[in-house]
Amino acid sequence: MFISDYIYGQFEIEDVLEELISSKPMQRLKGIHQGGASYLVNSQWNVTRYEHSVGVMLLIKQLGGSLEEQIAGLLHDVSHTAFSHVIDFVLDHDAEDYHEEIFMDVLRNSEIPMILKKYNYNYEHILLNSSKWTLLEQPAPDLCADRVDYTLRDMYKYGQVSLEDIQKFLNDIIIFQGKMCLQSIERAEWFVKTYYQEVLDFFMDPLNIYAYHKLAQTLKLSLEKKVLTLTDFLKEDNELIEQMRSSNDIQVQSLLKQLHPCVKVRVDHTEFDIHQKNKVRLIDPLLYMGNKLLKASDLSEEVKKMNADAKEKFKQGMFVKIL
Repeated sequence: MFISDYIYGQFEIEDVLEELISSKPMQRLKGIHQGGASYLVNSQWNVTRYEHSVGVMLLIKQLGGSLEEQIAGLLHDVSHTAFSHVIDFVLDHDAEDYHEEIFMDVLRNSEIPMILKKYNYNYEHILLNSSKWTLLEQPAPDLCADRVDYTLRDMYKYGQVSLEDIQKFLNDIIIFQGKMCLQSIERAEWFVKTYYQEVLDFFMDPLNIYAYHKLAQTLKLSLEKKVLTLTDFLKEDNELIEQMRSSNDIQVQSLLKQLHPCVKVRVDHTEFDIHQKNKVRLIDPLLYMGNKLLKASDLSEEVKKMNADAKEKFKQGMFVKIL
């Protein structure tokens, strides 16, 4: 099977990956928006978990990762519920990790273990401990395929970076001691800037903050009134929207109607309606220089300043006034 991606190009993939991609849990991710509630207020914010998952797999392949690590990359988000991280706001999960808590249950109740067994892979060996896959996941603030793909994908799709700059960045990556590292300060500074465009300018865009807040309210009320159950969150985004719309609950329908592309909001630190703090996400790429690894912030005053500014913005959170 050949698969094309607008970031990484075309690749031929193995049969096991083809079958996993065709499985119901992976196909469901086509209906799960990576930006959670964002597509409800801006139809252009429409990257899906499926695109990201395939992208992570392809990036790992491009970097020379094993087939097992490619499988882990493809499946790493398979347990994301409808609206992605919005569920964490509904359930007050500050670590934004609900999908990780249910990961193994979702896998065991799917055809994925049988597909892997068919190709002589043990799903627990591959998927139970993601920490052994050093290209796929690394603790912040290091680079990893997951963090790199969602940044590049969103920022390219939403017009913030060019494919030319993305390619320059990808060409600068090397693998040292199993980790993604860069070779030039220039590319490190570019990625740090791009990453903060993602996690600050996009994730904390006041319209995005409004959408998360309002959808979390709607979903929480729907759970309380038994319009939805937690099991329903393993459906697709639009299935839950339709389920809430078709309910006879006036309060739920009223909240849902407040999520639309004509919403107007602004940042206002004094007369705000919403104050939201997101999970702190920092980045400080490792650079390979002189046969050793150094943090970008130790070599670049610009990176150091961007990190300090980001910490302050995360600490303050976003103050949103609904107009």
